[in-house]
Amino acid sequence: MNTEEIMNLDKKYVMQTYGRYPLALKEGKGALVTDVEGKVYIDCFAGIAVNNVGHCHPKVVEAICNQSKKLIHTSNLYYTEPQVELAKLLADISVHEKSFFCNSGAEANEGAIKLARKFTGKGEIIAMENSFHGRTLAMITATGQHKYKKGFEPLPEGFKHVNYGDIDAVAENITDNTAAVLVEPIQGEGGVIVPPEGYLEDLKKLCQQEDVLLIFDEVQTGFGRTGEMFASQLFGVTPDITTVAKALGGGFPIGAVLANEEVGNAFEPGNHAATFGGNPLACTAAIAAINALVNESMLIKVKEIGGYLKYKLEEQAKLYGIVEEIRGFGMMLGMELSINCSEIAAEAREQGVLINCTADRVLRFLPPFVIDKGQIDTVTCVLESILQKLS
Repeated sequence: MNTEEIMNLDKKYVMQTYGRYPLALKEGKGALVTDVEGKVYIDCFAGIAVNNVGHCHPKVVEAICNQSKKLIHTSNLYYTEPQVELAKLLADISVHEKSFFCNSGAEANEGAIKLARKFTGKGEIIAMENSFHGRTLAMITATGQHKYKKGFEPLPEGFKHVNYGDIDAVAENITDNTAAVLVEPIQGEGGVIVPPEGYLEDLKKLCQQEDVLLIFDEVQTGFGRTGEMFASQLFGVTPDITTVAKALGGGFPIGAVLANEEVGNAFEPGNHAATFGGNPLACTAAIAAINALVNESMLIKVKEIGGYLKYKLEEQAKLYGIVEEIRGFGMMLGMELSINCSEIAAEAREQGVLINCTADRVLRFLPPFVIDKGQIDTVTCVLESILQKLS
């Protein structure tokens, strides 16, 4: 089928919940994807920070193929070797000792809220304005952007919102019923918003003083995206709970709630579950993806190539007045403009580069870690030609 045929079938048979681009992808390898007509694109979005190790990484593909011939699903009424191996691996690379496995970032955040309430016996969660935590009813309530809530009221109770970066506002809103503070160390969907210096450190101290749990939503920042395995390491802050998903499975759906041992032990049999959570196929894919990150020294490349991309974007910011700011770390970068960026992303797509426009005016760059300097040069040349026309 060609793109038009696929789009027509989608319109007829698929619920129209996505504002899709007129692009039907067929194959991917490394930092490149190919559409059904055979056109090749440099992917600087990586499936929204999912394909960190690249499209169809050979080790991930091999692991999925081998495991699919052995055992795909069992339910969590039984033990499996891949699940406990992945739990141990996550304990080795993170600051946490315990894992609960699910299928997505929204599920991970739901699980984290349940765990915090179970551990503390309290109900209230403080979240941030401009945040994004998922699409379930509870998570659009936790999300600090009204556009995701509109039309889905009534929403669950128990959530407060304060300005991201305002430690005084957090302190003023903590009560005797506050269970946890939920925060993205870097706001992704909100426009690649980095925290003010010292904010996350102060947030940790405040939570300790007030006996409140600190939850980091690392669904987008986790597994090397910022140049460290987790953004918490970038800022030197240890949360009580971390939620992960996206890049964990190397492209295969899997999420997890990570917690320190004391907090994690609050969950007892029957408290929480996920039918497909931690299935052998997903866990095997995640093990392969994490091993690729570690064994192929990808975090070093994130810092080097990410730094090169940031430098190229900053050079363009000096030349074109519509560029207001370049921000971010590693390969999680945002270019804020003075104009809406949706048409820029569309023009870049026409020229063979996939980038994302978020928060209306922010071009978001989340390339696979296997992208090379030559591909970065192509991306920035395409972007420069567009900015030049608009300035």
